Amino acid sequence: MKKLLVLAALVALSGCTEVRDYKQVVHTEAPAGMAGYWQSSGPQSELVSPEAIASLVVTPQGDTLDCRQWQRVIGVPGKLSHLSGDLRNVTVKREIYDIELSGDTLEYAGMTLKRVDRLTPECADFLAKNPLDSKVSKN
Repeated sequence: MKKLLVLAALVALSGCTEVRDYKQVVHTEAPAGMAGYWQSSGPQSELVSPEAIASLVVTPQGDTLDCRQWQRVIGVPGKLSHLSGDLRNVTVKREIYDIELSGDTLEYAGMTLKRVDRLTPECADFLAKNPLDSKVSKN
């Protein structure tokens, strides 16, 4: 019973944003300075382990790749969209993450990412095998 109440509270607090069909999500171009490669530095509470690394690829057209690695690489493509008045990253798994740029820091999915020149070799390999619809250009 307690689990059901907690679940109901989480759903209520998560807002009204819901994605039923990823293909119907309106694609938004990346704001100035957001395109490029972003990576976690140091432990992040949202990751499974202190050794895990989160990377995010953002193209100028707003395509994204959320790449997380620890014992294996998990890459999930997505796209930027304005939902409920805020910029969000919506993944093909229909997960919705807050995203906010502040200088060379990106607040994403409860994590703090820093701009980097290139992806980790593991995420770069994943991206090479699973290219996004649009290309990344460094701003």
